[in-house]
Amino acid sequence: MSEAGRDSLEARITELEIRLTHYEDTIEQLNQALISQQQQLQILQEQVKHLGKKLKAAQLSPLADEKDETPPPHY
Repeated sequence: MSEAGRDSLEARITELEIRLTHYEDTIEQLNQALISQQQQLQILQEQVKHLGKKLKAAQLSPLADEKDETPPPHY
């Protein structure tokens, strides 16, 4: 192999190594974003679950709904 061909091959390998490094960095960033989103999703799921329980408890409340209440005497 001529020296020009060897230099060309080395340049291509170097370019591929640089690209690989960038791809690995991108994959790691995406992985961290996915982990963060999963944590946020779990928090939101717990909040929805909690709100659902509160809503169910409010619906079972012995207090009458506001529209079912009789108006005060001054009306």
